[in-house]
Amino acid sequence: MDWGLKNRLSRIIKSDGKTVMLAVDHGYFLGPTSGLEDAEKTIRPILSYADALMPTRGIIRTCVDPSTDTPMVLRVSGGNSILDEDLSNEGVTVAMEDAVRLNVAAVALSIYVGSPNQKETLLNLARLVDEGHRYGIPVLAVTAVGKSMARDARYLALSCRIAAELGAHFVKTYYCDEFERIVKSCPVPLVMAGGKKIPEYDALELTYNAIKQGAAGVDMGRNIFQAGSPVAMIQAVRAVVHEGATPKKAFELYNDLKKRRVSKKPRLKGVTASSADLSRH
Repeated sequence: MDWGLKNRLSRIIKSDGKTVMLAVDHGYFLGPTSGLEDAEKTIRPILSYADALMPTRGIIRTCVDPSTDTPMVLRVSGGNSILDEDLSNEGVTVAMEDAVRLNVAAVALSIYVGSPNQKETLLNLARLVDEGHRYGIPVLAVTAVGKSMARDARYLALSCRIAAELGAHFVKTYYCDEFERIVKSCPVPLVMAGGKKIPEYDALELTYNAIKQGAAGVDMGRNIFQAGSPVAMIQAVRAVVHEGATPKKAFELYNDLKKRRVSKKPRLKGVTASSADLSRH
């Protein structure tokens, strides 16, 4: 890798070899996802705790403070929506020149192994890797599988290895049984996708198991911004990823931080604090 590409990747995956990425790109095919209806309000209080943010270019330009030091991993694939029967029908939606203008640390694209559009998504990845090397920008391959394929070690290992073989600099995939097998067969760093919202303790346990089995980190969205206290949750996830905290210790931290934030909210007799006032605490 060229120095610039290495430098960008090192801003995402820290010196301990780990990362806590915050995914907020759901709207590119889901629209106003629960918890992201007001994306700026959701992102603002938790941005500084993320090692990297994964948004779309529209969200970067309208909802992210340009003075932030948090690196951006830009979603550059799309063209589908939740209304499509086949979500694999994606293309590249952002020119690499625009990614450069946005000063992103990496770009992200989904591949759909085993789907009707498998070939096109894999060729999209190959072309994006070529462009990434031209500009010194690393590429994150986000793995998805066809509807008839289970999210198990066999198919996810296949997807991750193909992504790495095509030149992806790091890969995002789901946790499953025999996750360690996927990690060992993927020659580039692998981050775990958070997936759908589950109880906070379960999400921390999921994180712990992935890290213990070799993941370079997590790219969580709904399990952070839909948590009872997103600020407390991302700090608890960080404790697992960067400090090796157990799920029990991390959950205790989550509850403690959540209580502290509640106690800081204004309690004026006869006055109801506005949402703007509350957002300052």
